[in-house]
Parts: sequence; C-alpha cells; structure tokens
Amino acid sequence: LVPYVAEMQFSHVELLPVTEHPFGGSWGYQPLGLFAPSGRYGPAEGFRRFVDTCHQAGIGVIVDWVPAHFPSDAHGLAHFDGTPLFEHADPKEGFHQDWNTYIYNFGRREVQGFLIASALFWLERFHVDGLRVDAVASMLYRDYSRPAGGWIPNVYGGRENLEAVGFLRHLNAVVRERCAGAVVIAEESTAWPGVTAAPPDGLGFSYKWNMGWMHDTLRYIEHQPIHRAYHHDDITFGLLYAFSEKFILPISHDEVVYGKGSLLGKMPGDHWQRFANLRAYLGFMFAHPGKKLLFMGSELAQEREWNHDGEIDWPALADPAHAGVQRLVRDLNHLYGAERALHERDARSDGFRWVIGDDRANSVFAFLRFGENGSAPVLAICNMTPVARHSYRIGVPRAGRWREIANTDSRFYGGSDLGNSGEVHTHGEPSHGEPQSLLLTLPPLATVMLRAEG
Repeated sequence: LVPYVAEMQFSHVELLPVTEHPFGGSWGYQPLGLFAPSGRYGPAEGFRRFVDTCHQAGIGVIVDWVPAHFPSDAHGLAHFDGTPLFEHADPKEGFHQDWNTYIYNFGRREVQGFLIASALFWLERFHVDGLRVDAVASMLYRDYSRPAGGWIPNVYGGRENLEAVGFLRHLNAVVRERCAGAVVIAEESTAWPGVTAAPPDGLGFSYKWNMGWMHDTLRYIEHQPIHRAYHHDDITFGLLYAFSEKFILPISHDEVVYGKGSLLGKMPGDHWQRFANLRAYLGFMFAHPGKKLLFMGSELAQEREWNHDGEIDWPALADPAHAGVQRLVRDLNHLYGAERALHERDARSDGFRWVIGDDRANSVFAFLRFGENGSAPVLAICNMTPVARHSYRIGVPRAGRWREIANTDSRFYGGSDLGNSGEVHTHGEPSHGEPQSLLLTLPPLATVMLRAEG
C-alpha cells in the first residue's frame, strides 16, 4: 500500500475506523473499543509500524473516529454498570433509531473525558496525523432524524445540542494544545455556521467535508451532456459558499455503495464518453478550491461498487482506459502540489475568480486560481459536452504565453489528444472583464489548465 500511495503522489491516507468493532459490515462506524486497533488487521504494534512506514515515505495518516454513538451490544458500553452510564437514560436523547445505536451523553464530564482521551490516544500513542470525526451533524441537532415529538429541546427550547457543541469545541482546543499540527476534520452535512471557525463562535475544526459540492457536482455529471445546460447551477452554486469554511471536496465510500454505483458507473454515454466524463470531472475537482479526497478504486476507474469483502479491481488496469485514469490522478496529485495557485488560497475568495460561469448553451466553465506573492495564476476550463470548441475566446489577466499544464483529453490518459499544442499566446482584445484574451481549442468532455508564463 505505502509504495503505491507514494507513487500516486497522494499526501495522506484516510483509514476507515480502525477502532475495535463487533460487526464487520459496519466498516468500523459502530465501534466499541475506542482504545484498541481492531484485531482484524493484526496487533497494535503492527498498526504503529504501519503509521511509521507511511511517515517514512512522506505520507500522512488520518483515521476516521466515531464519538457520536456506539452499538447496543451487551458486552460493550451500553448500561455499562447496569445504568445508562455513557448514554442518556431517555431514548429521545440517547437512542439513534436509524442506526440502532446509543448516543453519548455529552453533558457528562466523564463521557467527554473518555472520548477526548481516545482522540489523544490515537494522536499521541500511534502518531496519526489527524482525525476525521464521523456523523457530526447527528451530534449537533437534538432532532436529527427524529419525528415531531420524538426529541427533547435544549434548555432554551431549541434544537441545538449545546452539550455536543461544547464537547466539540473542547476536543478541538485540546488537540490544538497537545498535538500541534494535527488536523481534525468534520463530516458535517448541514449549514451549521462556523464549523472551521475558531471558538468562541466556531467549533474549531481544521476542515469540513463539502457535502453540498459533492452532491451537486455528481448530480450534474450524471446527466447526459445534452441536458447539462439545464443544470448549470449545480456547478456554479458551490462557489457561493466555497470560502465560508475550510473545505475538503469528498468523493468518499458513501458515494460508491448501496446501489449508487462506482464513480465511473455514474458517468453517462458510451465507453469512451464515460471515461472522458470521469477524466473531466476529476480535472474539475482538482482545479476547484478545496482539498481533495478520493475513495480507493476511483483512481483507477473501478467499474463495480465497493465491496468491503473484497479488494479493489486491480485487474482493470490491464485496460488502457483504466490505466489512463490512474495516470491522470497521479499527474493531478503532482500538479496540485506543485502549482501554488491551485492550493495556497484554497479557503480564500482572493484565490478564485470566475471568467466564464454563464455559458449554459455550451456547458463551458472557466475560472482563474491565484497563489501567494504574485505567483503565476492558473486558468481552468471545463468543456462538459462531447463537442470540441475551436477558437473559443477566454479573457485572462496577463499578457504573453500561457502554457498548457493539464489536459484530461491527452492521449496519455486515453483521450483524443485534442489541445493547444502545449502553449498559446494572448491577444490584446479584452474579454470577460480581463485585459487580454486567449483563443483556445477546448477538447470534448475535458478539463484543460493553463499557467501564465509571462
């Protein structure tokens, strides 16, 4: 695993929960042993060696961590001393009907101490680099997935779980104090304000999953290209709030199971178009503001849904189309780290500027990314139809040569190899509010990126 991740130039691995859990089919999201790596994967010392091996290869390790709820197994935490010790006594507060699990009583200092000790255990004893906190939305709202009359309001009559809010702020404060450089990531699916803002107003997380971006853009890309003009806002809407939090763009395990299909399986069209759509989507994702998360198997365009009882579809790499997607992901990872404009201002509005956001008829999008200290800007253009566009004028802020640094339609990735011969020079004609412009060839179903060379 470690040599493969390093070769693919991923910066981190995120592990589904490794805490001990009774039911393998829960993927670890219903844990009982918050201080023990699951014996399914070997001894604790083996996990410590794995983390150390990742670090020696320059790879960070993030683990999914579940402080929201726990299973009702009799040998676990439920009624631990014969009373509701870790959970609430009233099921309206203490039982999650969707998951058949108990909810921690965050109002008890002892429970908060237990959970924070678990977080520190993984960060300090195993030296993991971060935690992704699962199901944060279920913690923040007392009425989460509950019918009217099926929940108890807080002391002010509201739906906010004030005790959980206090716990999360305390957790993040302790991690910042004790584990400098560690990240704590929220899987939070609502519009709760200030998830990544500092206390006292915010929750203090390092990053938040951008679930809205994921749902909107996947819904867009699943449409046949001829219909995408009518769903243009699914792409542009995310930029209205893209800088309200420090976001991660998540293509996670949840999107490739339970009949949703693999990432490739969501793509419309014939064989060539499906792969082209996927390549264009990945290029758009890496150009878009926000850190990137890609579930295993998506980087090689796995056809089947993820099956937790088996491995990913390595034999698919014998097909040049699958190998091309894998090569693209490797190159995008490298590009994202090498190009300052693509990552330095990911969470700042001055790192992004729309150039073309209104070409519904052609389903074309174009935007600029900016880095620090006058570093070269990057222009990203997405053509989400199978029709090539020639002499397509796009405004740019700098005169001179713009070099093509990415083209998802390259023959190296399985594309038709239509592009701009590696570079293009500006014209003095202003366009799209910019002082200069480029006349570009836009390949079909492709994302192209160009960097200003002066």
